[in-house]
Amino acid sequence: MKVKEPKIVAFLCNWCSYAGADLAGVSRIQYPPNIRVIRVPCSSRVNPLFILKALQEGVDGVLVAGCHPGDCHYISGNYLARRKFTIFKNLLDYLGIEKDRVHFTWISAAEGARFAEIVKEVTERVKKLGPVKRLVKNRSA
Repeated sequence: MKVKEPKIVAFLCNWCSYAGADLAGVSRIQYPPNIRVIRVPCSSRVNPLFILKALQEGVDGVLVAGCHPGDCHYISGNYLARRKFTIFKNLLDYLGIEKDRVHFTWISAAEGARFAEIVKEVTERVKKLGPVKRLVKNRSA
């Protein structure tokens, strides 16, 4: 039986993480094609409800990536994001959603290889968990 490839949504900050993904692409660094990128101005702009909605719609995993602490183009946006997602992890636990479904990390514009490695890591973790079962809408109707 073939294991279903997971669907992963990545919210990447415009200034660092998205540029790191772009560097991985132009450098022809291989990474799994499971990821769909949503470019956001800052990681702090990712509303946790976006993540819950993605999981509800059947996405198997979510990656949120921002600038390294101290390098945010919006001064303290990444610190706000870090606090927000620390609390959000507790909500996921309360809802019974596996912690490895949602991954938060820092990626700079110069870290194309790191971006590719993180995508591989997240894809493997989500693949081990299998398809998301909690929160998913019943589409058979």
